[in-house]
Amino acid sequence: MDTLTHDLLTALRQFPIYDPHSHIDPFRPVSQSLDDILGYHYYTELAHSAGMSQQPLSAQVPPGERVRAIAAHLERYDNTAQYAWFVHIAREFLGFTGDHLSPAEVETLFDTAQRVFAQPDWEAQVWRKTQLEKIFLTNEFDDPLTGFDTSKYVPCLRTDTLVFRLQEAEVRQRLARVAGVEVGDRSTLRRALHALFVHFKQHGAKACAISLPPSFTPLPTSDWLLPTTVFWTLAEMCREHGLPFDLMIGVNRRVYRQGV
Repeated sequence: MDTLTHDLLTALRQFPIYDPHSHIDPFRPVSQSLDDILGYHYYTELAHSAGMSQQPLSAQVPPGERVRAIAAHLERYDNTAQYAWFVHIAREFLGFTGDHLSPAEVETLFDTAQRVFAQPDWEAQVWRKTQLEKIFLTNEFDDPLTGFDTSKYVPCLRTDTLVFRLQEAEVRQRLARVAGVEVGDRSTLRRALHALFVHFKQHGAKACAISLPPSFTPLPTSDWLLPTTVFWTLAEMCREHGLPFDLMIGVNRRVYRQGV
């Protein structure tokens, strides 16, 4: 390692880490097994695109069997950033000392991870070792916002369901339960979303977020049930309540229709 690289890495390691977008469950924030890592869609999509069938992805498949199936395809995506991340995780947390992981080594690491992840202070170890400062969550509008440390696991209002499924009676009922307002027109929509933003801010929320498909055109309309109207109303709520609106633009959720 040259001097400049060493100096830059040394300086960077002094900074705490803020994870701005996470799907971590704050009630179960750390991995319970290697399946929680390799079973994440970053890896299942790579393995699937490399020839793995979807059968190992079924919820009925035991975690060890799923990890074995995904690991069997490692050599077909060992030139990816995700593979490098996994090797780094194995070295930093599981005692792996090599540079390249074989399927057999992954199977051994599965057993190692079962022991390491079961340590009672494992969550604290991860925070300390990674220098994590805060993790910003992805919260459905009616997720519970109590029972966890919101100074570490920061709520973020995810609004995809509200924008694209508000026409469903069940979604409006869920919104009414958390906001205390029955939505039936544009006025009650604003009142309900205002109450929702107040609720989230009272519990430490720092942002609002949404994934928008490539076809979405954000133009205001008069029909309160249309996604564009809900979207614009949410944007207005962000302005009124001082929250950034994180837009993930061009996301196609139907690439793998069966799910991965």
